Amino acid sequence: MFKELGIKGRVLMLTLLPTSLLALVLGGYFTWVQLSDLQAQLLQRGQMISEQLAPLAAPALLRGDTLLLQRIATQTLEQPDVRAVSFLSAERTRMAHAGPSMLNQIASGDDMPPALRSNQDVTHFLLPVLENHLSLSGEPRADDSTRLLGWVELELSHHNTLLSGYRSLLTSLLLIATGLIVTALLALRMSRSINEPLRRIKHSVAKLKDGHLETRLPPLGSHELDELASGINRMAEVLQNAQEELQHSIDQATEDVQQNLETIEIQNIELDFARKEALEASRIKSEFLANMSHEIRTPLNGILGFTNLLQKSQLTPRQQDYLSTIEKSAGSLLSIINEILDFSKIEAGKLVLESIPFNLRDLLQDTLTILAPAAHEKQLELLCMVYRDTPLALVGDSLRLKQILTNLVSNAIKFTREGSIVMRAMLEDESADRVQLRISVQDTGIGLSEEDLRALFQAFSQADNSLSRQAGGTGLGLVISKRLIEQMGGEIGVHSNPGHGSEFWITLNLPKARDDAEDLPRPPLLGRHAAILESHELSRQVLQHQLEDCGLQVSVFADLGQLIEAVAAARHGTQPIQLAVLGITAQVLPPEHLGERLSVLEQHGCKAVALCPTTEQALYHQVLPDAHSQLQAKPACTRKLQHVLAELISPRQTYPQTNPPAPSRAPRVLCVDDNPANLLLVQTLLDDMGARVSTADNGYQALELAKQETFDLIFMDVQMPGMDGRQTTEAIRQWETKQGQSPVPIVALTAHALANEKRALLQSGLDDYLSKPIGERQLAQVVLKWTGLALRHQGPERRHQPPTASHELSVLDAAEGLRLAAGKADLAADMLSMLLAGLAADRQAIRQARESGELKALIERIHRLHGATRYCGVPHLRAACQRSETLLKQNDPAVHSALDELDAAIERLASEARFDV
Repeated sequence: MFKELGIKGRVLMLTLLPTSLLALVLGGYFTWVQLSDLQAQLLQRGQMISEQLAPLAAPALLRGDTLLLQRIATQTLEQPDVRAVSFLSAERTRMAHAGPSMLNQIASGDDMPPALRSNQDVTHFLLPVLENHLSLSGEPRADDSTRLLGWVELELSHHNTLLSGYRSLLTSLLLIATGLIVTALLALRMSRSINEPLRRIKHSVAKLKDGHLETRLPPLGSHELDELASGINRMAEVLQNAQEELQHSIDQATEDVQQNLETIEIQNIELDFARKEALEASRIKSEFLANMSHEIRTPLNGILGFTNLLQKSQLTPRQQDYLSTIEKSAGSLLSIINEILDFSKIEAGKLVLESIPFNLRDLLQDTLTILAPAAHEKQLELLCMVYRDTPLALVGDSLRLKQILTNLVSNAIKFTREGSIVMRAMLEDESADRVQLRISVQDTGIGLSEEDLRALFQAFSQADNSLSRQAGGTGLGLVISKRLIEQMGGEIGVHSNPGHGSEFWITLNLPKARDDAEDLPRPPLLGRHAAILESHELSRQVLQHQLEDCGLQVSVFADLGQLIEAVAAARHGTQPIQLAVLGITAQVLPPEHLGERLSVLEQHGCKAVALCPTTEQALYHQVLPDAHSQLQAKPACTRKLQHVLAELISPRQTYPQTNPPAPSRAPRVLCVDDNPANLLLVQTLLDDMGARVSTADNGYQALELAKQETFDLIFMDVQMPGMDGRQTTEAIRQWETKQGQSPVPIVALTAHALANEKRALLQSGLDDYLSKPIGERQLAQVVLKWTGLALRHQGPERRHQPPTASHELSVLDAAEGLRLAAGKADLAADMLSMLLAGLAADRQAIRQARESGELKALIERIHRLHGATRYCGVPHLRAACQRSETLLKQNDPAVHSALDELDAAIERLASEARFDV
């Protein structure tokens, strides 16, 4: 509490507290002394009065004169403080009394009563009167002077004494209070003399804190306070000088900053101009790249498209090879264009990845097929190993992935002088809808040092930067590959040992796609026995796995003579060797001897296919009578090898495949393109697939046709003279809105490759777009997507012929059933029996679903029956199932007649098979 007091409170406390205590002690002491003196004086006065009354009363007591005693008592009352007076006889009987009754009565039984008795109010005196008191009054006395004559009883009041004491106490208190007040006033004055300088110091310090550094303190009237004020004044002066120096520095810095800001603003203006120029240059570059892409892709579209059409015509095997070479070269040129554009798009951050289904094994093998000539020129072995647990049907940007793998394999070929290059694909992790893949490319080349590895993924860097380096290239391939992989969400890396080769690897996480039915083993090859001849151990292992994936039982031989002997020995056994795949080179088996060896194998009932390097194909082509079916290039493509082997087993039969369902009607399509070659290509492709096609070579003609006729779909070229594709689309949309017609789907055909092209096309009113070059499958998918009408694949010679009706097909075809069962009669009979056994239940389920209107259950049941007919020789029922399923999915009104036809087909099959349904 004392700490909370200020200086004023402390001064008052230090002055008043000791003074008050001292005054109270002294006042109390002196008052007590005065009261004691008054009390002593009262007793002394009482003693004197009683001693004076004894001689006066002695004669009267001796004579028994009560009147005299009464008169003496009455006169005694006039003395101060005397309250009552009594005269008693020797026997203590009252002889005279004056005043009120005694307060301290003396009991009569006391032998020797006390001479003095006192209480709070009065003091009682009792004095014996003896004979010797007679001498004081002049009376004769007896000899015995101690004889008791009587008693004098006197009582004094304390009232006056107490009143005097109270008066003295009051006077003392008044004096003490007066002294304390004076002391307090003096203390207040003293505290004010201390507080006022302190207040002035506080006020000055506050002003200094607020920045008024010119504030100074005057003399404060005290030596100590004057020293304090002087110190504060010196501090303020120092602060003022420091502030002035700081302000001067700030002013100088502000001036410097202002000059720098002016310089920066000038630079910003210059940078803004430079940025605008850079943006304009970038826009011009992007526009140039887009235009160049269109100009280059447009003729390539014609080359690839007409090459595809020409391959469907009747050509010699050599012509087919030439066309295949043209197609591959055009594809390579297209890849080069894409790589040139890719680097620009990656640098601009405008590269957009696609998500389309693709087959992983086909992609890897196609990549090696394209690069095989470069590898075979250096006598390198190219191998592709896809582990069997790896899913093949995936979704992603197959073009970018192929670009990355092409780059890795190309680099491996460049830096490998001898040995082999192996591409491996394996599964790292798998979930219900995604897979984690690891794809590696391992070579036996020169390898990379630690310094090379550090600079490997930097732009314009090469593993061999010397002037005499043999491998070319700009050094951008791995940079592009790394950025593409990272954009796909994967990783790329390398393990290398100088002199022992390198292994580049990538990891990707991709979604799964629907399983590809064409990856299933072909029925003609199931259970067949095949032989392999291959000197390279790893190539032999890869080839064995490929044939086993085709459904074949494989035997491996290292020598051609042993293979021929094994074929001859197994000819009449339970498992004859019907197929042989020979991996050969000109050194192992000269071309002039190949035909002879193949003839020997054919004599033993074994069809053979030779695999040779691409650099030696021309040598073997000259000596083989049917090089198209007997000769394939290394590395072997699994899908192509499967087709070739199946053709060797059943050359004149058509193998079941999944065709697009027959459309309920032909879609009406308008094609618009200013390039005659492209226009003819799209028209020919759509005509071959059964569409009704109209054409226009400019936007004005397309607008007029759209106004005059009704189309299911319009394919619109983007870049055209006069009215381009966007303007034509906008004009068609405006006309449709004005007429109140529903908009016709319009799909852009463009060769532009920039990332913002699709967004711009969709914003201009187009519904979708196809990037050139285009193929039949893309066209069919787009037509089905936007019209709901499926296109059929139909050859040119049957273009105007209607499709064969289902009722013209045979009900049972034993030959077809045997072929579908791989030539096994017991298997064909079992599959037909299984179909017929469930036919009654299928028919009843279809009828119930049809009557109850359960469309989903109806489609599922017909789809199940359709799948069962694919492995039996029942073409009539198969066609009826296909037509019913197609019309149900299209919600076509003709579905009722198709279902009636399906019911009739079931009944005909049951009747002809003599099965009670």
